[in-house]
Amino acid sequence: MPCCRFPLLLVGGILSACLAIVSPAQAADRPNILFFMADDHGYQAMSCYGSQVNETPNIDRIARDGMRFDRAFVTNSICGPCRAVILTGKYSHLNGFARNGDRFDGSQQTVAKLLQSVGYETAVIGKWHLETDPTGFDHWQILQGQGPYYNPVMLTADGRVPMEGYTTDIITDLTLDWLENRDDSKPFFLLCWHKAPHRNWEPGPNQLDMYRDGDLPEPATLFDNYEGRGTAAHEQEMTVANHLSRHDLKLDPPRDTNAEQRVAWDAAYAEENAAYEEADLSGDALTRWNYQRYVKDYLRCVAGVDAGVGRVLDYLDDSGLAENTIVIYSSDQGWYLGEHGWYDKRWMYEESFRTPLLVRWPEHVKPGSVNTDLCLNLDLAETFLDIAGAEIPGDMQGRSLKSVLEGATPDDWRQEIYYRYYEFPGPHMVAKHFGIRTPTHKLMYFHELDEWEMYDLEKDPHELQSVADDPEYESLRRDLEQRLKALQEQYDDDGSVANRRAAIQRALPPATPVRVARQAVTVGKEAVAHFDSNNANDPSFRPLIVGGWVKWQGEDGVLVAQGGESHGYSLAVFDGVPTLSVRSHGTLTQLQAAALPRDQWVHLVASMNEGQGAIMVDGEPAAVGDDLSELQVRPADGIDIGVDNGSLVGPSAAGAFWSGELRDVRVVLGGMSEQEFGDWLQDR
Repeated sequence: MPCCRFPLLLVGGILSACLAIVSPAQAADRPNILFFMADDHGYQAMSCYGSQVNETPNIDRIARDGMRFDRAFVTNSICGPCRAVILTGKYSHLNGFARNGDRFDGSQQTVAKLLQSVGYETAVIGKWHLETDPTGFDHWQILQGQGPYYNPVMLTADGRVPMEGYTTDIITDLTLDWLENRDDSKPFFLLCWHKAPHRNWEPGPNQLDMYRDGDLPEPATLFDNYEGRGTAAHEQEMTVANHLSRHDLKLDPPRDTNAEQRVAWDAAYAEENAAYEEADLSGDALTRWNYQRYVKDYLRCVAGVDAGVGRVLDYLDDSGLAENTIVIYSSDQGWYLGEHGWYDKRWMYEESFRTPLLVRWPEHVKPGSVNTDLCLNLDLAETFLDIAGAEIPGDMQGRSLKSVLEGATPDDWRQEIYYRYYEFPGPHMVAKHFGIRTPTHKLMYFHELDEWEMYDLEKDPHELQSVADDPEYESLRRDLEQRLKALQEQYDDDGSVANRRAAIQRALPPATPVRVARQAVTVGKEAVAHFDSNNANDPSFRPLIVGGWVKWQGEDGVLVAQGGESHGYSLAVFDGVPTLSVRSHGTLTQLQAAALPRDQWVHLVASMNEGQGAIMVDGEPAAVGDDLSELQVRPADGIDIGVDNGSLVGPSAAGAFWSGELRDVRVVLGGMSEQEFGDWLQDR
């Protein structure tokens, strides 16, 4: 078939991997790994950590039968980046996911893929929040984005599945269902990742009536004025006093409940809300009311998670799985429960930076033990691999906690940890910063403000007064600055973040082709079709095929265009010459073929992939080149068929309407099979 001589059109590949061969007996001996992770569950809202405001009896079971870590921290205190660190065992600047809204490169090495390769069955259920589909998991059922608290849509490998009920309960139900139906010839690696208690803290039906009697104790720093801190603390937007919305405070009803759920909701909140509106509070009284409403709702959500954890722990006990299953409970980061007048996270201050971590491992971890070593979420991937008996890649940046769990912390265990936060400007307006923490002190640098803060954690555990400019600490500060610089060198952090967009885009499966004009169309004074720019038709870093059947009638004109003068491509005819134009960062590169015949139907197609391009006429290569620019950014302008609207990809004449007729025009991302191209070519 003629298209065989044009391999750029036929984009595909064979992926092979050398997987370790593991016998059924070996697989059965290795422990199962069950990792519960809540979203924004602060350690101070767990009774096993000494909470003054709530009880978590089921989560406490893990601490009672296992180890509680009192110095577990995160590398970047925000939802998506924390998950990426756990999956990769690498800091944000290397795994490429530094801010919420980034897209996780699922083609990179992850702990799930590595455990799969040594015989584990892998699954993730619940919150994912990484913008791309999970890879390395045999089974996944995840929330779309943040997901609602009620009646979520779960994304699966087979498509979207609407579900009715409370999301925390649904995640627990799906977890239990997977455990019941898994392949019991393999050990499992199961992530049960809850949405709760993330903002905006909507309690489930079984928790709506909790904490209705009396007030909770207030934190001592609820009315902190930040006198001892720098500019960043004064300019944030995350105060209980001023930044909670009516939706957060349940003064406006939830958006996702059904009629029955709404009745229960209104019964729980209507009377209190009416009293609030009548009171017309202000000042400290309003702050106190906001605090009580916010924290009670938060704790109600925590109670729902705790109940779900209890159901799964009961299943492990009843099924006989408990003895050979490691159970981990943690949060993606810490959280503010009114301390310093705040909610949310992001900071390197303790409440945000520190995360709960509990691990139960029968016959390995001493029940009721407490650890105070400096540990990171960065360590979890290596820990899981070590426990599974898998090889730990040399490019992971943490350390396995296996020996720590077994009560034998290595003599060379770390004495400092490194943190970096990126998301500014952004929600809550927390300034970018990085820093170092030791067992006794913390040094932070807000680099865009050029401000240092330093805290003596033994004398000032609430971090109320920076000593960065205190002469008494001058020598220690210089030492910490040097150690901070050494950590940045150790972790290869020069301030940049790896651009993994190319890998993400190239790993995408072929998209559904854009296909228009199944019957012949004579182009007039408007586009034959237009498609707005979106992620689904983003051609950056992807193989692209465009073209169709055309009858050229002598004038310059555009067959297909997407983008404009900064980024984009077009297939057009100038003076009878088929021309593929590509703009990348404003630079124009072109490929041209021999002139087309007039008033004659021909099959005109162009393709490009990683800087290589080709033009085919009637299935024969008419031009091939390897110096086209590669699109690296999604074009702002959408796809036009029969014209180039908006700013122009090609020369000024390139915006002209197609001259003549066209039929069966296609835009194909990700390539097409030989059979598909042959059918298109033969369909005259």
